[in-house]
Amino acid sequence: MDYDTILLDRPADGVAMITLNRPERGNGVVPEMAADLIHALNTLEIDTSVRVLVLTGAGKQFCAGADLVEFATYLADTQAQTQEPYNARVLWPVTQRLVSSRLPVIAAVNGGATAGGLDLALACDIRLGSDRAKVGETYIKLGLNPGNGGTYFLPRLVGSGLAAEMALTGDLYDAAQALAMGLFNRVVPADELVAEAVALAARIAERPRLAIEATKQQLRESWHMTLVGSMNASFWGVATLSYSDDLREGVGAALEKRAPVYNKKPS
Repeated sequence: MDYDTILLDRPADGVAMITLNRPERGNGVVPEMAADLIHALNTLEIDTSVRVLVLTGAGKQFCAGADLVEFATYLADTQAQTQEPYNARVLWPVTQRLVSSRLPVIAAVNGGATAGGLDLALACDIRLGSDRAKVGETYIKLGLNPGNGGTYFLPRLVGSGLAAEMALTGDLYDAAQALAMGLFNRVVPADELVAEAVALAARIAERPRLAIEATKQQLRESWHMTLVGSMNASFWGVATLSYSDDLREGVGAALEKRAPVYNKKPS
């Protein structure tokens, strides 16, 4: 399916890539883009040939958050009629969908990622940054608090003190600073970013599908579990996967000192 605001393609076996495609507006999110993203994510969710997702932006920006021109119009018109907050229609549902997806999501942050755009990257499981990237939790400069998960993700990724500084000042940070604070897994030259992200996604996609999905979800759930709760979830995950053909293949390949050939068919 073709979309108006995003591009969806398959750059490698088992890998899908979504590119935010409103470069003339800094890939700012509008309701149409949110709808396109939700549709694409739902489509990928049921396609078991896809194991990993890469998310990036077209042009010079990753995502500037909400499109401020559209936001201003919404505040003047639609919100006055509906009394519905803008973020309930734009990035908030997308953030939720990324977190709950069975697919590990790699953000390839090619440029600026601010406000809701930063939150979108934070909702991903892994973040690679271009050496041209800049990040900022800039809501406060508009008179808002972080609205799409920033107050949840940031303290867990960078610590409470730095999260407070980022959110309360709205300052911008370059790629090296984002790497040092733990927001980026690594920083690569801009012209190598997408290839690096796809290569990482392809490496993950070579692993057994059910184990990939179980690992993502258990890592996510551990953010708000006790150690005992996390261990219990891991126990039942391991117990379930113990019946899989992939486990028998993995153990056999390790003993025979050969590369495993995992089941590529839906399990």
